[in-house]
Amino acid sequence: MARMLAVLFVALCVIAGAARGEESDVLVLTPDNFDHEVGHERAALVEFYAPWCGHCKKLAPEYEKVGSAFRKVKHLSIAKASFFLTFIDCDAHKSLCSKFDVSGYPTLKWFPKGSLTPKDYSGGRTAEDLVAFVNTEGGANAKLSVAASEVVVLTPANFDEIVLDPTKDVLVEFYAPWCGHCKSLAPAYESVATAYKAEKNVIVAKLDADAHKDLATKYDVSGYPTLKFFPKANKAGEDCDARSVDEFVEFLNEKCGTYRDSKGALTDKAGTVSSLEDIVQEFVAAKADERESLSTKLHEAIAKLEGSDAGYGAIYTKVLKSIASKGEEYPAKEHERLSRLLSGAVNPSKADELTVKKNIISLFMKQ
Repeated sequence: MARMLAVLFVALCVIAGAARGEESDVLVLTPDNFDHEVGHERAALVEFYAPWCGHCKKLAPEYEKVGSAFRKVKHLSIAKASFFLTFIDCDAHKSLCSKFDVSGYPTLKWFPKGSLTPKDYSGGRTAEDLVAFVNTEGGANAKLSVAASEVVVLTPANFDEIVLDPTKDVLVEFYAPWCGHCKSLAPAYESVATAYKAEKNVIVAKLDADAHKDLATKYDVSGYPTLKFFPKANKAGEDCDARSVDEFVEFLNEKCGTYRDSKGALTDKAGTVSSLEDIVQEFVAAKADERESLSTKLHEAIAKLEGSDAGYGAIYTKVLKSIASKGEEYPAKEHERLSRLLSGAVNPSKADELTVKKNIISLFMKQ
């Protein structure tokens, strides 16, 4: 079988002159290099896309996975033709688009070796679907590299132990392997699990409800994907309608009392205790001779804290002591030091620790 080189491209561009250039295993095609790259000694899977196209944005991470899968396959190449719908490039790109009868985005076409007569791709949009197609057309046997998942896999054997644990907040996706919507949700769900992996009492899990129908029926699951949240205090479960990473993050932060962003970093509210807010504001605004009584008041409020708030309260206490011994300039100087440390290479657990300290210290800074 003839060997072919495939060119995989994902254009890293945003409308109106946004930056490009992240390292990618995908080759960027333009009208200037299209004829040089396609139709010669290499076969190519070409994606015709538009930067503003939502479906194209959704496909991009899957397409990158395909590029990575074929990185070491020397006879294959996948490419993506870029159509920048701006006033600068529109005419040139529309001509190339029309030449290959592209009328919607994304459109994927397979160009065999030595041919500019493409074969339309009409299969699925997951990386698995695309890799299978290219393997078939290109005579390859590439496989997707599967990163370790942070999503906990549930079965009847471990479901009760994990989901019904009264010390854990558990988000469960009831899915079916053949479900298209479940496949579309998978990247976002994995991102959520990764974002919350440092939260020991928050678990992001999934159950193959098609294989374990009894469990699905027990929790009134009738369609896929169905997401249910099992908080510490309600193991009957409650519905979760989130579908995007941001929606999941907002949901979990509200339900679990966490302060994560979509990348897993702590927000500027992490570690702060709302019940201490008014006293701290009074303390910061007070004159020197008024601070001693307010410091006592704050220590008394800290002593009443429970659970995780008690741990954060200990940091408040240390800040008060440092202000007393080092002066009013301490919060600003320490905040600057912590910010500098966080701007460098810090492991995630240490970053959490420093962020909490920085957030609390910022409350004692005069505005």
